[in-house]
Amino acid sequence: MRKDRRRASPGLPSGRRSSAPHDSETFKRGFVSLTKLALSGVQITASALDVASEKVLFSIDDHLSVPTASLGKVLLLIEVAARLTQRDISAHGLLDRTVVDSAADTGLWQHLQVPTLPIADLAVLVGSSSDNLATNVLLRHIGLDAVRARGESLGLHRTFLLDKVRDFRGPDDAPHFSVGSARELATLFRNLAEGSIVDVATSQQVLAWLGLGSDLSMVASAFGLDPLSHVHSDHGLLLVNKTGSGDGIRSEVGVLRGPRASVAYAITMRFNDAELTGRLAVLDGMRTLGTDILEYVY
Repeated sequence: MRKDRRRASPGLPSGRRSSAPHDSETFKRGFVSLTKLALSGVQITASALDVASEKVLFSIDDHLSVPTASLGKVLLLIEVAARLTQRDISAHGLLDRTVVDSAADTGLWQHLQVPTLPIADLAVLVGSSSDNLATNVLLRHIGLDAVRARGESLGLHRTFLLDKVRDFRGPDDAPHFSVGSARELATLFRNLAEGSIVDVATSQQVLAWLGLGSDLSMVASAFGLDPLSHVHSDHGLLLVNKTGSGDGIRSEVGVLRGPRASVAYAITMRFNDAELTGRLAVLDGMRTLGTDILEYVY
């Protein structure tokens, strides 16, 4: 009978919900909100995991590999951090920006006068402002193949960094910067929080870079944190996240620690971005899910 209902309503997200131990209604609002968005044509993949128990708290088509905008930069930061903590000589030194590396939109380096920066500083720029120019310079130095190999070693089968950042994608370029599954991304951040990505030092370094992130416009908009300063616990909450934005795409992956529990989450929304109302509805749905996550951990 469930299969028959699924065929009759193909737009309905195939979600699973499991309530928090202290509130049987937790995640109900997010599920209802995202179901309405799915019925309006928004394509959704989402996953939320309890960090301690790995229990699936919320899930919508989390196995699907979909475009994730800038989320693939996390894989690059993992490779850079691993080389730094393992004292690899390739992780040290200064890197120059070139015309080939240029990419508009996000980031600060394109607005700065300094043409050369240390590798670790470039990672700070990527973690804090999702800097496209810094991403491309690091990728040119580290190599896309090395990032892919690192992802494979971490057991990622549906989450990949496919290309450098490009202002325009031609027919010979990868169709997207990165793709990923919500379940793999949520699990990746759960493992970062537990210190099991490569090793504890590498995991902590990646979390330190991403903890500088200033985009709290999506799921994290529900947490009440200062976008420009949340590296320390605030009202018992500690957040590390990474967002991604593109034409008709909003993505976020993160881990939120609270007084009662910790949750690792990932969500990607693909939608018709022709009207502002559609984008605002997507952001509102992401915030509703964030409210549920906050309720679970606080």
